[in-house]
Amino acid sequence: MVTPVSPKQFRLPDVGEGLTEAEIVRWHVQPGDEVEIHQIIVEIETAKAIVELPCPYEGVVTELLVGEGQTIDVGVPIITVDTGGDGAAAAQPDRAAEQAAPEQAAPHQADTPAMNEPGTVTPDQPKRQPVLVGYGVREAATKRRPRKGSAQGSAQGSAQGSAQGSANGAPPPPPPPPPPTTAPVALAPPAQATAPKVPAQGSPQPVDNGLPLAKPPVRKLAKDLGVDLTAIVGTGPQGSITRDDVQAAQSARSAPQATQVPQAPPGVREERVPVKGVRKATAAAVSGSAFTAPHVTEFLQVDVTPTMETVRRLRDLPEFADVKVSPLLLVARALLTAVARHPMVNSSWSDGPDGAEIVVKHYVNLGIAAATDRGLIVPKVKDAQALSLPGLARALNELTAKARAGKASPADLTDGTITITNVGVFGVDAGTPIITPGEAAILAFGQIRDMPWVHEGELAIRKVTTLSLSFDHRIIDGELGSRVLRDVGDLLADPLRLLAVSA
Repeated sequence: MVTPVSPKQFRLPDVGEGLTEAEIVRWHVQPGDEVEIHQIIVEIETAKAIVELPCPYEGVVTELLVGEGQTIDVGVPIITVDTGGDGAAAAQPDRAAEQAAPEQAAPHQADTPAMNEPGTVTPDQPKRQPVLVGYGVREAATKRRPRKGSAQGSAQGSAQGSAQGSANGAPPPPPPPPPPTTAPVALAPPAQATAPKVPAQGSPQPVDNGLPLAKPPVRKLAKDLGVDLTAIVGTGPQGSITRDDVQAAQSARSAPQATQVPQAPPGVREERVPVKGVRKATAAAVSGSAFTAPHVTEFLQVDVTPTMETVRRLRDLPEFADVKVSPLLLVARALLTAVARHPMVNSSWSDGPDGAEIVVKHYVNLGIAAATDRGLIVPKVKDAQALSLPGLARALNELTAKARAGKASPADLTDGTITITNVGVFGVDAGTPIITPGEAAILAFGQIRDMPWVHEGELAIRKVTTLSLSFDHRIIDGELGSRVLRDVGDLLADPLRLLAVSA
């Protein structure tokens, strides 16, 4: 006799860095959908990044336990997947099933999660059990669940049941009874829905499971482009969505639109926005930094006309043909050079049991502050001091693109040693940036403007920017901070020296 398998609940895992909660951003599946092992089923937002979670089971989604926008703790069930409750897929007519018979002989174990299943917590384990994303499948062979109502599946289930009975020395079991009313959600549409409904003009075309009609290649294209299929009106057969529909939606979204001032609902004088995710983590970090590290900020105006000319020439070189070259690249290289000359600026303050210490880092994990729709995040270029200029350009391009797309991993956002924030892209001349917690300094790079400047004894219009360096005065005194800022300015004023040092 085969013991029916209960639906599996997938619990929110710990995606690393000791995070305790996450917000459900977007579900990629709905009840009734078939899922495979390692298929991406949901996007979650932690305090550091948006992470895609793969499914550890194969079967049919029966229930989404948490809605989009909800914040839940690690270990809370988020989805239920039916992996084959009729027992047909669980029975195996080969020797492996015969060896597994003792395990099937204990029906009460079906209600207890297996110790090696991902995302489960047993009564004798701690409430919060870290589970890594990207876990493998269980050692037992997996087999695709036959569709309900399929003649092939029914015949297969009967054959497997007969083989199992023969292996145990018992007569074959009688044909299985009809499934009870509590069976998992059937994939077939209701009987009265003999044909898909044609929507009214101007509305998207849904199917019975709540998803728009579209072929798998079209769904993949929409996912790659970040296009929401539910907002598209299909022009294909029976209102299905085609590749042209997805590409047209992407083009319309990318087209420049007139700036609109958001209007408050009528009669509403105040609005309350929940603080969560990246915004919550940022608020806690900057508050802790501002009231822990005594900040000092110094400013320096620099003639960067030679830097702008160097950027123009670098863009024409074949080594930089596939990357974006901006003044930020040379600012980053100048800061790395200044760190090599003054290692104390690349350090952190540590309050240990034996007293306070200054931890000097002989490597540079360079943080680049990036503004995103979710708030300010700071991805890190790890071991930036070891990169060539083209390598540094590629790393900056890739990391900032991932951050703005919400694809930066928690590892990309941790273990920084010093940071650059480019406020010039917002048309700002300068600012007093707050030091990233765990670091000793942050450099702000203002906009580059045409300004009157005394050049070679004469007044001329030059490209000028303002640099501002905030530093922890417990570690860096005024002399060291001034030397670092002056070095960065001198290297940008004469980038030939910068390239010679980095060669």
